[in-house]
Amino acid sequence: MTLIDRATASTRASAWTPVCRMTDLEVERGRAALLGDRQIALFLLHDGRVHATSNLDPYSGANVMSRGIVGTRGDAPTVASPMYKQVFDLRTGACLETQGKPPIALPVWPVAVDAGTVFVRDGGAA
Repeated sequence: MTLIDRATASTRASAWTPVCRMTDLEVERGRAALLGDRQIALFLLHDGRVHATSNLDPYSGANVMSRGIVGTRGDAPTVASPMYKQVFDLRTGACLETQGKPPIALPVWPVAVDAGTVFVRDGGAA
């Protein structure tokens, strides 16, 4: 999670979009939100970090990732698709468990928190 520096936030204002309040998120539960015309999924972890991924499951084509199962693989925070159970690294979007299919990455976006508001960088997936 990145914290927005108030001194430089105004120069980056066009790149960061406020999405929700931290109080709208629950630990280890996904929440769907719109970033422009795209559905994203937000995940708040126990350590306070927030991750943003596409809500679109790249394997099933359904907007369900916010309903995925949050967990870990080693030191990587993960989300498992509720459809076919592929597991993705929340930091990079890399598919860690493909369930026998070719690997497809899950798009992720940088997240920042400032004064209790969650911002997502809207310049495209990282």
